[in-house]
Amino acid sequence: MKKVEKDNNLKFFFIKLASVTLAIIIIISFIYNTIFAEKIDTFMQILQLSKKENREILNSKIRSELNKSLSKDKILHDEDAILLKKLFYKIKKEIEEAQ
Repeated sequence: MKKVEKDNNLKFFFIKLASVTLAIIIIISFIYNTIFAEKIDTFMQILQLSKKENREILNSKIRSELNKSLSKDKILHDEDAILLKKLFYKIKKEIEEAQ
């Protein structure tokens, strides 16, 4: 009787072990695909900038974004414009002092 009970406990243990392992694999796969996959793809594209076609794709994306922003009435928010103006004057002052 004890051997049958021991075999059942061992069988139950292996079923639990397999199901928990499968659940962990599914969770890790889900986390990887939802969080890291897009970021890794973007990072890989940046690393492949040595290829001419990748640089051309990036150039076309930048140009299209610039064209979109130029078609808007106002490109910058007021706070951003003030910050850029202060930065511009500071750089201008440092350049004049260097000459």
